[in-house]
Amino acid sequence: MNVRMLMKMGGYLGGALFLAAFIAGPSLAQELVIYPAKGQSQDQMEKDKFECYSWGKKESGFDPMQPPQATEAPPQQEAKKGGAGRGAARGATVGYVGGKILSDSGSGSSGAKAGAATGALVGGMRRRDQQRQQQQAQQQWAKEQEAQYTQARTSYNRAYSACLEGRGYTVK
Repeated sequence: MNVRMLMKMGGYLGGALFLAAFIAGPSLAQELVIYPAKGQSQDQMEKDKFECYSWGKKESGFDPMQPPQATEAPPQQEAKKGGAGRGAARGATVGYVGGKILSDSGSGSSGAKAGAATGALVGGMRRRDQQRQQQQAQQQWAKEQEAQYTQARTSYNRAYSACLEGRGYTVK
């Protein structure tokens, strides 16, 4: 396996772990505490909780028992454009021609070296910009997914709580 494949696999794994972590956090933080305020039995409470779960799911369109799913695909990895190697090759070619034209000795090798170094530098900077933009797009997507999940979960919790409170339970 080459380094690029390992880096690509690491990026996918990192994205998947990030998605799982941001969805797991809000879901664990939104657990409700239910107290039978009118002396309901444990059996009655379980029956009421199930009926309110069904009603809350129907009202909100959200099922807290289902694993979270992304509502849209994550941003695609951009194909590499340029990079240090291609920038160096382009720079060497331009530098060689320029050096040949400007040089008294007719040798373009010093121009090629300078062009290659400059091209590699510019290509490397371009690649880092692409990677930063890709990372920002991934983070934005994750924030949007978290916000959509949190909104749906909150809607369900409100419906579920209203149902239980209507049956004489205290919900916090």
